[in-house]
Amino acid sequence: MPNEWQTVLDELKSHLSEMAYGTYFTNLKFITNEDGHLTMSVPSIFVKTSIENKYYQILKDAIAAAGIEYDDIKIILSDKNNKTTVKRAVEILPNTPVKTVNTPIFAAPAVNKTTFENGLNPRYRLDNYIVGSNNDLAVSAAHAVIEHPGERYNPYFLYGGPGLGKTHLIQAIGNEIIKNHPEMRVLYVTTEQFYKDFVDAMKKHLDNFSEKYRNVDVLIVDDFQFIEGKDKSQIEFFHTFNELHQNGKQIIVSSDRLPNQIATVDERLASRLAMGVQIDIQLPDFETRCAIIKAKAEMINSEIQLSDTAVEYLAKNIQTNIRELEGKLNQVLLLAEMRKITPDELISEGLVAPEDPIRHRSVSPKQVVDKVAKYYNLTSKDLYGESRVKDIKNARQIAMYLMNEQLGLSTVKIGNEFKKDHTTIMHGIKVIKTQLKTDFNLRSQISDLREKIYVN
Repeated sequence: MPNEWQTVLDELKSHLSEMAYGTYFTNLKFITNEDGHLTMSVPSIFVKTSIENKYYQILKDAIAAAGIEYDDIKIILSDKNNKTTVKRAVEILPNTPVKTVNTPIFAAPAVNKTTFENGLNPRYRLDNYIVGSNNDLAVSAAHAVIEHPGERYNPYFLYGGPGLGKTHLIQAIGNEIIKNHPEMRVLYVTTEQFYKDFVDAMKKHLDNFSEKYRNVDVLIVDDFQFIEGKDKSQIEFFHTFNELHQNGKQIIVSSDRLPNQIATVDERLASRLAMGVQIDIQLPDFETRCAIIKAKAEMINSEIQLSDTAVEYLAKNIQTNIRELEGKLNQVLLLAEMRKITPDELISEGLVAPEDPIRHRSVSPKQVVDKVAKYYNLTSKDLYGESRVKDIKNARQIAMYLMNEQLGLSTVKIGNEFKKDHTTIMHGIKVIKTQLKTDFNLRSQISDLREKIYVN
């Protein structure tokens, strides 16, 4: 079987991207093939679920190409206790209430035996990070970085809007690297801390700056966008980057935008940061928001029960980012505890208001069209018309998408607004959804428009 199994792996490698194979199949192990039951193991729930949901047919085809006969396939978790698992949204949504417990929530990860200060918060771990469609690619690459620091996806550049979990994920990578590679020196800093250390070193003629930042195995820099306008700090970071990267050290950076979208950032530095992998985190969908609320509730030291009704209310009314979602959850649980009632009673009595009431005021389809047209320097008449000019057609489809996503309008109602068949509307919405998967500029534009349609 070893030869046949190697053929399976070779087939998978030839049909998958390097990232997909490295993330999901590098540690796929053959266990047995007895009585037609082909059993293999993977290191984590995340990998198991991903293979079953995304790559099952490809796996079956590879097995068939290797000439292996079987009746069914079973994927199990490996017995290694040091492998990290993550929670997926679909794993946390059974219809059972969450009851928090009075036990210590966080266990500090293993730390380096030296007195080296790594700057990491032990609360940020992969096993309390919720994986959904908005961040699964980022987590996939994170696993590869944890397994092989400095070898794959270096640098690892993570970007996205505020409050979407970037800091949690990059610090979780650092904590997991320390746990899996205790001999490695990991350093987490914000860009502001890097800037402050550099200025202090310049003023006081200190030599410990380079020792701190270049004598590490993994450098994690958060909020890189704040390096904008700091020319000398950029130069220093450029040289630090070069030395670490040349020596095979892992570099992890987060930002609210891509390097080449940050004004005044040196082109050489932006180019270096694009050498590895650039992955964004998007707004979580409804399912993922529900999972996040349930997971956060489990971490709070309280006897309050959080039902599905309360979870869904919060998920529907807080659609901005995870930070605000967590803040509203804390507010609800605190208020319920103070009043000695349940979160459901708070909600039913109208004591929990939406975070941003303006978002829930009535917005008409015409207002969406007007805002989109203005945003793209067009007229509403352009969008309502029949023009097939690319820019106008694209703006029209974006307006359709926003009516469906933000206003919850059916394709029939949107079709009535544009005087078009509902199948045309369905196509337009699908086009935008497809583009959003890879077009990062479009994601930014859609995010801007979400805000603008609620402003008078």
